[in-house]
Formats: sequence, C-alpha cells, structure tokens
Amino acid sequence: MNRRFVYGMLAVALSLYVFSGAQVFRLSAADDKDDAYQQLELFARVLERVRRDYVDGEKLTYRDLVQGALKGMLSTLDPHSEFMELSKYEDLKQDTEGTYGGVGLQVQARDGALVVIAPMEDTPAFEAGIMPQDRIVKIDGKSTERMNQGDAVVTLRGESGSKVVLTVIRNGQTEPRDVTLTRADIRVYSVKDINNRREFPVGDDKVGYVRLTQFAEKTADELEEALKLLESKGVESLVLDLRGNPGGLLDQAVAVCEKFLDKNQPIVSTEGRNASSNTQRRAFGRGRVRKMPMVILVNGGSASAAEIVSGCLQDLKRAVLVGEQSFGKGSVQSILPLQDGSALRLTTAKYYTPSHRVIHEHGLSPDIVVPMSDDEEIAIQLRRMPGGRANLEEGLKSFDASRRDALRDLVTNERDPQLERAVDLLKGVNLFSKRASNAKPANGSKTNAPIKPLN
Repeated sequence: MNRRFVYGMLAVALSLYVFSGAQVFRLSAADDKDDAYQQLELFARVLERVRRDYVDGEKLTYRDLVQGALKGMLSTLDPHSEFMELSKYEDLKQDTEGTYGGVGLQVQARDGALVVIAPMEDTPAFEAGIMPQDRIVKIDGKSTERMNQGDAVVTLRGESGSKVVLTVIRNGQTEPRDVTLTRADIRVYSVKDINNRREFPVGDDKVGYVRLTQFAEKTADELEEALKLLESKGVESLVLDLRGNPGGLLDQAVAVCEKFLDKNQPIVSTEGRNASSNTQRRAFGRGRVRKMPMVILVNGGSASAAEIVSGCLQDLKRAVLVGEQSFGKGSVQSILPLQDGSALRLTTAKYYTPSHRVIHEHGLSPDIVVPMSDDEEIAIQLRRMPGGRANLEEGLKSFDASRRDALRDLVTNERDPQLERAVDLLKGVNLFSKRASNAKPANGSKTNAPIKPLN
C-alpha cells in the first residue's frame, strides 16, 4: 500500500511539473513577437478576411493569395531573392541551358526604381543607347515602381522579333523618353579589343588591351585566344577592361583568374548561415599562367563576376585597379525547387575576396582613382556603338541638343582618361623592368632578381 501511495504521489508531482512548465512556455511564447505559431495564426486570419470581405474576393483562390504573399515576403529580403511561379522557373531553366530572346539589359531594383547596371554589347539595348544608371520607369506602359528584379527580367524577355517599349530617365534629365526595342537572341562575343573587334593590336609600347563585356559560357576560352594573339605580337603588359561589365557566370570568373595565378592561390570564397554555403575556390593550375604586369579598369558598372576577378587580382598583388568604385553586387543566389513546380531564388551567401573583403553593397575601391564625367563615359560608349563614327549622329539623337556638341567633341578626340592612366602606368613598369634587367651587379653578371613594381 505504502509503495503504491508513493508512486501515486510521484505521478501527481510529475504531472504538475509538466503542466506548469507548459504553461510557463506558452506564456513566454505569447510575449515573444517572433513566435512562429502566433504569426502563422495572424497570417491565416488575414487570409480568411481577404477571402471573405475583399470586394472582388470571388475571383481569388487560396493559391493566388498564398503565392502573392510569398512574392511579397521574398521581395522584402533583397533585390535578388524572389518566389518564382512554375512558368518563371521554367524560363530560368531554359536560360541556363541555352539562349533567350531579350533586349540585353542587366537591371537591379534599387530604392523603388529599376536601375540599369549595364547593357550587354551587341544587343538591342546597347544599340539603342541605353546607359548604365538609366532608370526604367515603365515597361510597355506599366510602372516599374513596385516591380522586383525577377519580374522585370521576365517582362523584358520575350520571343525574338517582338517589340517592347521602355520609358527611360537619364541622370541629369527630368523628362522621360520612350525607347522601342526589338527583342533578339542574346548571343554575343564577350572578349573584344580597343576597336571593338577581335584583332587585338599591339603598339610600340607593347601594352596589350582586352575588354570583357560580360562573363558568358565562352569568356575564358575567348580570353585565351586573345592572350595568345597578343603574345604572338610581343605584348609585355596588359590592360584588362572590366568597365560596364555586369558579371555573369562564377565558373568563368574563376577560369579568368586562373590565367594569371599560380596553382592553389585563392580566388574567391562564399559564406552563409549554413555550412553548405561556405566554399572556397582556388586556382587549379590548368593551362599557361601569365606573369605580365596588369592593370584592371573598373567603374560603377563593374559588378558581380567582374568584381570577383578584380578583387582577387587586387588582393593578391597581381594587378592594379584603376578607375572608380565598382557596383557592389557580391551575393550568391541559390535555386530551391518546391513541390508544386515553383521555386525560390534565395540569397544564401556572400562573396569574399582572398583577403576576406566583402563585395556586396560595398564594391571595390581602385588603387588609383581616376574619376570621369558622365559625358566622358557616354562618349566611350558611343565610340563602341556598332558602326562607330558612321552611326555617331544617330546615337547623339537620344541626347539633349545642348549636350550633343560636347559629346561629339569627346568622341572625336578619343579621350579616355582611365585608359590613358593605365597605359602610362604600364609603360613606366615596362621601362623600369627593362632597365633593372640590364643593370649589372658588382660581380659583373646581369641580375635575375624578379622585379615586382606593381606590389
């Protein structure tokens, strides 16, 4: 009897303990504004209220409301995260597998506006004179004020040959203008020379010039061809122009860095909340490694993969950065498929340079800052237009009459202060290296000590 009584008292005490603990937990959770159950209950009540009282509620389905809520939730995180419906996810998969019909614009939703990062060259947007930092306020008459980046990309793309009208406001202007573009298959060469061709001339100064317009599937291969051609012409140093390069494929950025780095040197790392997001990419030591002195040109249109290459080679003292602060897009988006065929594009990590500098929202600071006016930057893009000077007057029509004479003079004079500074720097390096290699030490033999003037 005594034993049963003791066991009974223990059971009662344990029950009271569990009950009181549960009550304390419930009360503390009720006070916690981040309690998941409370917030889900709030969401469910709002969902039902909308279904019951919204004036056109009979046209709504739970699927519509939930997907709308998901879009809103993802859009509040950052400009690159989004909820993708089945159709949008299918479009994304097609884009990664092949070409697409579009206008060739890299855009970002920023401060309630749709801002052009850069137009891709040889595309309808580039040929129409769309410039970095232009604001797109309407697409086919529809305001972009609440449009996220993913929706904007879907709206801009379409069947090759179809038309889309962009309403654009340029920096320094108050009146918008309509630009009608005809979509085309976006297939472009991403490696070009100073004349916007693929001939890669080398002058008496032995300074080579290569411009990467983006990081596409063949960029590293195209760069290898360009470097071999430059080397056959006796190049001794290199200007790598990444101005206006909106980025592209990470693998191609890594492959470009490898052409200038020894095996196992770090290139880029990613860090996120989960261990699976933490990675580090190093040079594999594939192919020939170039040791020539380098200058990389960057500006506000240099973003993403362009910043990975620039930050890596700057950190490792492999290149000098000349120009202006880069854009600051250094985040990793993971595609997470869902059961119903839709997917999340979620920012899961950030890129870091070898010295652990964060790129995202900071950008890269050049070693040598060479500012350029808006007109000087526009003049460079006008020189790169298809047809060059032959189409200059047509290109000038998109600008106010008061600016055309100044822009025409800049294009004709072919001034590029950032490139000029880079070439002068490399000329000095080449001259210094030659003098040092010809200098004789006390024992009478030529020195073979390496010269590292870019460090």
